[in-house]
Amino acid sequence: PDMSATARSLTEDELRRLKAPARRERIYRFASYFSPLLLLLLWELSSRTNMIDQRFFPAPSAIAGTAWEMIVSLELFQHIGATLRRVGIGYAMGAIPGVLLGLLLGLSRPVRRLLGPIFAALYPVPKIAILPLILLIFGVGDASKFVLIAIGVFFLMFYNTMGGVMQTPQIYMDVAKNAGATPFQTFRRIAFPAALPSIFTGLKLAAGSSYIIIAAAEFLGARSGVGFFIWASWQTFAVSRMFVGIVVISVMGYLTIMAIEALERRFVPWAKH
Repeated sequence: PDMSATARSLTEDELRRLKAPARRERIYRFASYFSPLLLLLLWELSSRTNMIDQRFFPAPSAIAGTAWEMIVSLELFQHIGATLRRVGIGYAMGAIPGVLLGLLLGLSRPVRRLLGPIFAALYPVPKIAILPLILLIFGVGDASKFVLIAIGVFFLMFYNTMGGVMQTPQIYMDVAKNAGATPFQTFRRIAFPAALPSIFTGLKLAAGSSYIIIAAAEFLGARSGVGFFIWASWQTFAVSRMFVGIVVISVMGYLTIMAIEALERRFVPWAKH
């Protein structure tokens, strides 16, 4: 009887240990949902009790009211639409050649040695620093913004893709060669799938950079877009409207990255998420 009681006790202990990670995960998930709300609550209370200067940090409720007015008037959607169009076109212009050249240099050592130093020299140049040159060549319209975003996206995609290909275990490549696989078969079956996790990492990094770049570009040379809206609000000291723009561009970037992660789970199920 004592031995069976001990066995039952051990079994219950094991069950508790097995349930502990799931319980901790629920607590962490609840905390991740609750912590932003707690921050907003503290911000609201601090603003209403004048612990912080409302001229610079208006209450979240005031910001929400301003956002609702802009939603009803459709003004906010006009700026969001302009920014999304610029980001989408510039993102595609930079991501596609970035992936293609990254694959090429990752697979070919001679090409990598020839072109690698050129990309290494160009990459550190701040993208905003070349905005005056881009404006001089492409004008102050949307074309200059497309090009600026494309340049920023290109390098992130290029280096992430090339790195993903170069990290492919050599033994896989040797096995494919010994099995008589053609270069295209080796690329399609081994190199490209191995690079996909790095490619999606580049896509997410590039998405965040796109919104940073477009915000700065719209500060200086635009008459629409979320970046322009933030800058115009600052110029008129409309702080609540400025905060609306900051929150909106943050949410836009977040949703874009979440969409890319959903695609990654769909097309790269073997990657760690």
